Amino acid sequence: MSIETPVIETLGQHTCCGGSLRVLKHNSDVLGVPATFSIFLPKEALVGQKVPVIHVLAGLTGNHETFLIKSNAIRFAAEHGIALVAPDTSPRDTGTPGEDDAYDLGSGAGFYVDATAEPWSRHYRMESYIHRELPALTEKLFPLDGDRRGIMGHSMGGMGTLVQALRYPEFWKTVSAFAPICHPSVIPWGQKAFDAYFGGDPSKWRDCDPTLLLRNGHKHPATILVDQGLQDQYLTDLRVDALVDAAKESGQALEMRHHDAYDHSYWFIQTFIADHLTHHAKGLKA
Repeated sequence: MSIETPVIETLGQHTCCGGSLRVLKHNSDVLGVPATFSIFLPKEALVGQKVPVIHVLAGLTGNHETFLIKSNAIRFAAEHGIALVAPDTSPRDTGTPGEDDAYDLGSGAGFYVDATAEPWSRHYRMESYIHRELPALTEKLFPLDGDRRGIMGHSMGGMGTLVQALRYPEFWKTVSAFAPICHPSVIPWGQKAFDAYFGGDPSKWRDCDPTLLLRNGHKHPATILVDQGLQDQYLTDLRVDALVDAAKESGQALEMRHHDAYDHSYWFIQTFIADHLTHHAKGLKA
């Protein structure tokens, strides 16, 4: 995606782990409203060296700060010399009727899809923002290596991660997820969002459901790493079993790790985040 030199507003800047954490705001052509994102640049990037980059997607009710603050990912990204880009979880302040009425639809709950139904379709286009606009913008502004680009997410963000990786396998070189929503078209969260964003057309759900994407022939060339806690309060709704079955049927390489005693929280993510950064580092530096 070609992009002109953008106007960027710096909302915050902090030295962290030898690098720089920045909170930036820009006018998004894709979303039609200003969008805020956070980026961590390791010390290598600060001296102009091109570095690999991982886009990190937070879950329901999160925002651009959630994953970077709570996951402890920055410490390990710095050790590997990898940048992190964290978008918001939805457009904000769009004036869309009902966008602030519920935690699981609208603000904070964009589900990383491109809505096709009114009134959502004008602004709720997070799939295109993640796939096109944000990488193009950040790779123009900073020394990020677009040939070494990974994606990682949690819960709703894990779903978005898997959809991005399976739909655009040439774009994302590495992929991993924590407790992802694996089969949204069969659970209340997904059905509510998909019904609203796609106007009650179930035929459009299959392109936003990781399990259905695998069943319909989409694959990623790399091994997908997924961690799931067995004390996760949302375990039944996440349907990781469906993802495992679909991966086996399709031949998708999947490393699914189950963990006793762990729940859905960022304490769970903190425990295993180093493994995920190592997973990405191996793939992005190969």
